[in-house]
Amino acid sequence: MWRVEHACMNNENEIRARFLALKDHLDERDLRLFAASEARAFGFGGIRCVHRATGIARSTIGRGLADLDNPELLNGVVRRGGAGRPAISKTCPTLLDDLRRLAEPATMGDPMRPLVWVSKSQEKLAAALVQRGHQISSSTVAKLLLELGYRRQVNQKTREGSSHPDRDAQFEYINHQALQFQSYRQPVISVDTKKKELIGDFKNGGSDYRPTGRPDEVRTHDFIDKELGKAVPYGIYDVSANAGWVTVGIDHDTAEFAVNSIRCWWRNMGHERYPTSTSLMITADGGGSNGYRVRLWKRELQTLADETNLSITVCHYPPGTSKWNKIEHRLFCHITQNWRGKPLESRLAIVELIAATTTRTGLTVRCELDPKSYEKAIKVTDQELNQINIDQHAFHPEWNYTIHPRTCETAPDEALIVM
Repeated sequence: MWRVEHACMNNENEIRARFLALKDHLDERDLRLFAASEARAFGFGGIRCVHRATGIARSTIGRGLADLDNPELLNGVVRRGGAGRPAISKTCPTLLDDLRRLAEPATMGDPMRPLVWVSKSQEKLAAALVQRGHQISSSTVAKLLLELGYRRQVNQKTREGSSHPDRDAQFEYINHQALQFQSYRQPVISVDTKKKELIGDFKNGGSDYRPTGRPDEVRTHDFIDKELGKAVPYGIYDVSANAGWVTVGIDHDTAEFAVNSIRCWWRNMGHERYPTSTSLMITADGGGSNGYRVRLWKRELQTLADETNLSITVCHYPPGTSKWNKIEHRLFCHITQNWRGKPLESRLAIVELIAATTTRTGLTVRCELDPKSYEKAIKVTDQELNQINIDQHAFHPEWNYTIHPRTCETAPDEALIVM
């Protein structure tokens, strides 16, 4: 259906232009045949598209298609121009102005406009016009709205709102750092927590092929199952290898859980792929369990650096730009597509569905369940924070920093990153 709508929108203007150029030179029958030929050339959804572009009734287009299939039934009788009942907009000159005042955008709460607090459906517009003394039906309102240039439209995401003045500069800095790490054959990973999912026979967005009339039956209400709870998928995407790792937690999404997921990735995939690496770069959102203000995140990264003897460089995306994190459009979106329309009935089902995610470009994913419990609201003292062996970069040090192992003898100026 979306493809049909998209195709209609792309072709309506062309059909409308041809219609406006010919309508004054064609009689009633020729217009009917013209509309039918345009609908047939368009293919599936053509009648609706031509109706929206020209305003010709669908039934008329249908009769035109029948005429094209049986041209021998056409006779020479054609109504003279101007025959038939005059348009209501001609007999009631104030109708279009009244409808325009009702349909035009207005400030919410204006007491002079009766429909600003409700949807402007054809039925409600017709009822409002009847109250003003017009005799009109909702189907006629639909035709008049087309004549006035009104069509149903969805909201369009174009306004980004306020953004940090150094947003683009931070993007360039992250890209520069990633390219430098990759040139030294050091791992670069993108991390984030995917949306928490209810475990059980709950409705899951999207659709999948099933025998006709036999959809998966799920619960009517999405009340959490206290025994199964929620799944908390934390993902690690290896940018260079196009490979993903997802740890499915069953408890709270904390910084301790996030770093433990990175630890699992390193032990199971990272160390094997990068056996001689001395550094690791992480790109992460500015908030959440891996936010740049989270003290526990830095303390746990210090523990990981000590365990692995890796210098860990972290670059955070500026506030409000999490959609540009590579893991979102290179891993998480494919997982969502893979399990669309399938109830996530058990933890095992979630792990298997994530692990089965692949793409034509070679993405592979491994997944593991983390049954541990993680305590919330752990406080990290100033003393603990001061013990972290952290080098903050010159450019936005709150977003960009490197945590060195406390046993590492490498001096800061000998580190991989130019800060």
